[in-house]
Amino acid sequence: MANHKILVIDDSMVIRRTVKDMLPPGKFDVVEAKDGLQGMELIHSSDPDLIMLDFFLPKMSGWEVYQNIQKDPNLKAIPLLLMSGRKDEVTDKISEPFEFFSFLEKPFDQKQLIQGIRDSMEKSKKLAHLTSRNKTTLNKVSVDSVNNAQIEQLQSKVTHLESEVGQLKKQVNQLISFIKKKLQ
Repeated sequence: MANHKILVIDDSMVIRRTVKDMLPPGKFDVVEAKDGLQGMELIHSSDPDLIMLDFFLPKMSGWEVYQNIQKDPNLKAIPLLLMSGRKDEVTDKISEPFEFFSFLEKPFDQKQLIQGIRDSMEKSKKLAHLTSRNKTTLNKVSVDSVNNAQIEQLQSKVTHLESEVGQLKKQVNQLISFIKKKLQ
């Protein structure tokens, strides 16, 4: 079985090394990034199987990296394990429960790290299942939805135009009555 590639994005060399040392030997390749910008570059170039992301980073914050990941469906599919020693500051930006990624509070031990990795992989599978189910549903519904939406828009425009035509007819009739009175 091929090794799993884990990208650890953390400005602390101690955390990056600790993660590397806590993982079972021979099963994981660890790629390290010391800031958010380097992390984003490595996400695109190293094709990781899992991303461990510190929330507070230099150059580009973990929050910004997280937002970039969420915008890209390909990146969003990668299991994500968010890390921080200040969970309350994370939950200020991302409310719990964390449905499609896992959270690991620093400091952590080997058991917590392994459990966090497992959880993030399970949550990623859940997201992938929901995404594929939603795509299937959207494909079935999209044509009808677009047609129904277009029909509703057109009906609204027709109603508006009929109202304007009615007002114009009334104004034309008033103008004709006024002209007839003046001519008499």
